[in-house]
Amino acid sequence: MELATRAMEFASRAANNNTVINVFLVGAFAGLTARSFHQQSQIETLESQRDSLVKSNKAMRQTIWDWKQQLYAEAEADKKPIVPLSKLKSIYGEVPTLPQSGGSSEKKEGKASATKIVI
Repeated sequence: MELATRAMEFASRAANNNTVINVFLVGAFAGLTARSFHQQSQIETLESQRDSLVKSNKAMRQTIWDWKQQLYAEAEADKKPIVPLSKLKSIYGEVPTLPQSGGSSEKKEGKASATKIVI
């Protein structure tokens, strides 16, 4: 019990001592400053990575666009293409697909069928 009493007396004297309080506050401020510098360096690193990824994504989109245009050109140029141009356009979602009727001549009441995009 005596140890607890001494600890309480020490804590109350430290709480009333301005020097102890100032040292604690300066230590807390130094810790927060160090954390802030660390976070700022992480943010700068992430921003540089983001810029790199944006450039890479733009290059990939352009490459995919070029390949798609080349695929369309080859399908249009061949007399008997492996995959017809209309099928390619429906795959890429550029032409709406026509619903196939399976022998049923019933119409849906004013509802248009949604196009399906297959990737």
